[in-house]
Order: sequence, then structure tokens, then C-alpha cells
Amino acid sequence: MPTVSVLDSTISYLDVGHGAPFVFLHGNPTSSYLWRNVLPGIGGGVRCLAPDLIGMGHSGKPDIAYKFDDHARYLDAWFEAMRLEEVVLVGHDWGGALAFDWAARHPERVRGLTVMETIVRPMSWADFTDSARPRYETLRGAGTGETKVLDENFFIEFALRATVLNGLSDEDLEIYRKPYPTRESRRPLLEWPRAMPINGEPADVIARIEAYDRWLAASGDVPKLLLTFEGSPETLMIGAEMTAWCIANIASLEVENCGPARHAAPEDQPEAIAAAIANWVDRHRLRAAAMAHA
Repeated sequence: MPTVSVLDSTISYLDVGHGAPFVFLHGNPTSSYLWRNVLPGIGGGVRCLAPDLIGMGHSGKPDIAYKFDDHARYLDAWFEAMRLEEVVLVGHDWGGALAFDWAARHPERVRGLTVMETIVRPMSWADFTDSARPRYETLRGAGTGETKVLDENFFIEFALRATVLNGLSDEDLEIYRKPYPTRESRRPLLEWPRAMPINGEPADVIARIEAYDRWLAASGDVPKLLLTFEGSPETLMIGAEMTAWCIANIASLEVENCGPARHAAPEDQPEAIAAAIANWVDRHRLRAAAMAHA
């Protein structure tokens, strides 16, 4: 994978194809590897770029707090280092939130936005199922979160397999596991559940989400696509209620269901996701025209 220097560290990224820049952002605890089976189906006239977030995948692991703001700063530096303009963003999980955030702060550089299984608004504990709430309380708790994530490697050894409907091979799991061999290397994974915007905390993340929600409601000139999936509230972040909220609050939004999946949907439905994005791209003429049929 190519690597570029950003701030005091490095970010590694996939770079496939030629044409209009499409940036694919992963979440917790995955990496750019999440998109490996999606990118081939996007088609021509598109340059697909998929960075590993700072501290994750093959990217560097600087001595930082790994808060949402840190990820946004390093991602900003990566966009600048890559000199990306007129970008289409695709995000899953926290990658969707980072895509929303970047778009809201750089509206003049965004041509389109596709998200799935992500954080679309501030939440309350009422948004969580009876089984999910105690899990998040444990992960967010002082001491209990460290035990689960840093000592037991919860997100890699349990959560990742549990969020894939069709199973994850030992070989694929090992690729996701490799960046986190030590307790200290897992700190980025711990900070993500603590960033979840629940009952007004953390305030800095809530402020960013409220800011990007204002942009999402007002940006009718930017086409947006929400990909949804068939599954239970135990296995998906965006069900019928959250989808209805998105339709009511996000301008120029299209919604497409991509079939049965759990939260790590690009592992379950890569072909359906790629086809949905490719069709949306063609409807809105988001490819590089000269190479669209090359």
C-alpha cells in the first residue's frame, strides 16, 4: 500500500483506478481492507481511494488521544497531501461520520456522499436495544472499557465476527487483527465507543454531529445515498426508524436496500453495495466523463 506523510505520522491507503476521486472511509475496528470486494464493482471513470484511519490498519500510531477531532485532523492532512478536489465520499460506521464532518467543513469540495451503518444524529440510551446498552456502558466505563478492549481485544476477537452475517474467514480476521498486537496498539479501538454521541456526551462530538446535520439538511445541491440492509435491531445501526429520520432531515437523499447483512455490511454485501453506488453515480453523472466508458 502507498503511504503519505501527514502531520507527525503516516497514512496508508488503497489507490485503484483513474478518474473522479471517490474516498472510502472505514470505521471501528476495520481498515481499508473492508472495501476490498466493493471497489472492483464501482466501474470506470473513478479513482477509488481508501485510507486507513490514523492508528488503524497500516497507518502510523502516533502518541495521541485518538478522539474524533484527532481522526478529523489527520484525515484533513491526508486530503491536503493527496490534493483531492471535487470528491465523492463513501463511509461506513465512524467513516460515515467522518465523511459527513469533512463534507460539512469543505462543502465546496464535495460532489456526492454515500453512507451506510453510520452515526447520523445525536442519540440517547433509548436508541439502544436492551442487550446493546449494557455493552456500550461497559465499553465507555473507566476500567471496564480498558479490560474489554485493551486486554481482551473485544472488537477484533468478538465484535468483528459477530457483525458479519455470512462469516469472516480466519485469514480475513487475521488481517484485521494484525495492526493490534499489543495493549497500547488497541487504544484507537477503545476511543470509538467512548465517542458515541449518547445523552449529550461527549460534548465535542455532539457539536460536530449537530454541525454536519445542519449541512446535511441544507445541502440540496449535493446528491446523497443511504444504503440500508435487512436485519434485526440487534445487528444494525440504521433500521426503519433511523431511515425515516434520514429521509425527513437529509436533503437530496436517496435510499436503497442492499439485502440481508449485519453491521459490517461491506463484508456481507459487497457486490450489492458496489452496484448501488455505481448506479447512483451514473444517475448523477459523477464519473470522469472522458473515462466513464474507457
